[in-house]
Amino acid sequence: MINQLNRIAPLLLLSTALALDTPAATYPAASPAVVAGDSPKVQLLTSGTDVSIRGLSVVNDKIVWVSGSKGKIGRSTDGGATWLWTTVPGFEKRDFRDIEAFDDQTAVIIAIAEPANILRTTDGGKTWTTVFTDTTKGMFLDAMAFADQKKGIVVGDPIDGNTYIATTSDGGRSWTKMLQPVIPAPAGDGFFAASGTNVVYQKNGDFTAVSGGKESRLLTPAGASIMPGIIQGREMTGANSIVRSGNIAIVVAGDYENNKDTTNNCIYSHDNMKTWQAPVKRPRGYRSCVAQIDQQTYVTCGTAGIDITRDAGQHWQFIAPDSYNVCQKAKKGKAVFLAGGNGRIAKLVY
Repeated sequence: MINQLNRIAPLLLLSTALALDTPAATYPAASPAVVAGDSPKVQLLTSGTDVSIRGLSVVNDKIVWVSGSKGKIGRSTDGGATWLWTTVPGFEKRDFRDIEAFDDQTAVIIAIAEPANILRTTDGGKTWTTVFTDTTKGMFLDAMAFADQKKGIVVGDPIDGNTYIATTSDGGRSWTKMLQPVIPAPAGDGFFAASGTNVVYQKNGDFTAVSGGKESRLLTPAGASIMPGIIQGREMTGANSIVRSGNIAIVVAGDYENNKDTTNNCIYSHDNMKTWQAPVKRPRGYRSCVAQIDQQTYVTCGTAGIDITRDAGQHWQFIAPDSYNVCQKAKKGKAVFLAGGNGRIAKLVY
């Protein structure tokens, strides 16, 4: 397990190598107007709460949930204008690194570290039921993703040298450890619990996950491979987040201990992950999360600032130096929210 100030957990995964073998010119460069565009502004909604937020779920333009340290959960039902903060009883010293909300009443959260716990609420966070517990030594759940309101997945740091994966088919009411495929995890690899976005889950049961550390890897049910063009080799380097849409995939990464470093901090694919490219213009530093706004537009954030791309990862425009851990667009709507340390929550305004 990897420890640090905010305790971004270790990483995970895989074994075959991909080649960064398709020239960037395969995809035409965007025009200057497309690259520049009208930069969105970052509107701070709230801050000053003694909580580090890494979990964010945006149900629609009005309903937003966040989760973080010290057992804290935040919820807004008016687009972020006001927030209701609660502390989950018995979890005051735990950190909720990811949250998935389905409406203004129902949400699922994961707690680190030992024991591994998953909790669920159906009354807007007033009460929580523990729906999953694993007391295995070394347990550390890092991220969660849902394909719909029923099918979900959690990934955790390796146990006994194998990737830890559990799934649900009933909206998080119950969870089952996935026994197949067995994915060996090399020593020093694991997932970063940076933003809850290093795994993507699909309705057919397929998943895609990314890891960091001494090796940064891409994991799918078909196998595992070292990712080309991603910073790796040290405990706090590697991939933090992946987003997939159609044939487009984007991965962001960085060196947590040197957050201004842009070395190999992003790759993208426009051919369903068959080949990967390095951006012509990279995000400006360590990035812990990437989220889709529309088919060509994506936003990424981290402790060193916020960037946006309007050509699906080829060029990134730096829009603000503000530190945020996670960014997400509304599942049903257009609003884009960000969250980070000191209870800071914001939204992008065009």
